[in-house]
Amino acid sequence: MIKSSAPGKIILLGEHAVVYSRPAIAVPVTCVQATASAEAAPPGSGCTLHAADLGRTIRLATAASDDPLAAAVRGVLTLPQVCNLREGEQATEPDVTLSIHSTIPLAGGMGSGAAVSAALVRALAMHLGCPLDDATVSALVFEVEKLHHGTPSGIDNTVVVYARPVYFVRGQPAQTFHAAKPFHIVIGDTGLASPTRIAVGDVRAAWQADPPRYEAIFHHIGQLAQAARLAIEGGQLDRLGALMNDNHALLQELGVSCAELDTLVDAARQAGALGAKLSGGGRGGNMIALVTPKSKQKVEQALAQAGARNVIATEIKSRVLVYH
Repeated sequence: MIKSSAPGKIILLGEHAVVYSRPAIAVPVTCVQATASAEAAPPGSGCTLHAADLGRTIRLATAASDDPLAAAVRGVLTLPQVCNLREGEQATEPDVTLSIHSTIPLAGGMGSGAAVSAALVRALAMHLGCPLDDATVSALVFEVEKLHHGTPSGIDNTVVVYARPVYFVRGQPAQTFHAAKPFHIVIGDTGLASPTRIAVGDVRAAWQADPPRYEAIFHHIGQLAQAARLAIEGGQLDRLGALMNDNHALLQELGVSCAELDTLVDAARQAGALGAKLSGGGRGGNMIALVTPKSKQKVEQALAQAGARNVIATEIKSRVLVYH
């Protein structure tokens, strides 16, 4: 049996605006993972996917064309280097059982769909004897993300595949920069599903109805992400926290926050967080708080008391991969 995994992710700054080619900063959350295994099946049995968390068993031969799990598998089977295909040839369906499990909250803005796809793609490719490089995996996962989100930014697949923090501007090459020192983020889950596709679609409709207003908001969010990079490079955590607060206010203006998220954000700030904001698509899902080692426990307790369904913490290391 071959196994693969991929982490969750959170966006520090820049969600929604990143879809419109503004920068965003996101980081992997390694304490939650998606895992996939691939095991040879009896000859002639074809490909079967088991997703116990979703209560689903999928036969590749009969799966819908827009099923994300099946799409990830089909993406692998279109690669010439994996299946030794010549131009115009179709891959033979392999006899394999694929099993998927994830501890990443669903529809919470933590990249669960991208992580599942990445783990699945890697496990199948390794099973077929052709491990894939990160760039190829990321490109395949991005195609699957279109089924999840409609108009994905590309940030989820990049973060979970490379498993490094990223500063991302859509469609541009990578460079690295360094954080002056590690910092700590506490994540609070509202317990409300947050289907990113719907929020992204609603923001797009609003932008189409009033482009000047929404372009101005996106531009301001992009400026905050740029300033956040400088704050991270300079070790200015107070500055980073203030930028996160400003970003949350702009996301409220976009209409993607909700009462539950605002309650948790306020609770974190009152408990001593340097800054707090929603993270991801919004209207549920998760919020994040920038904390110090001294305030970390108090913020965690405040979030739990304010109604967070789950609270986890992650440390952002000093080396940061930048996509811009």
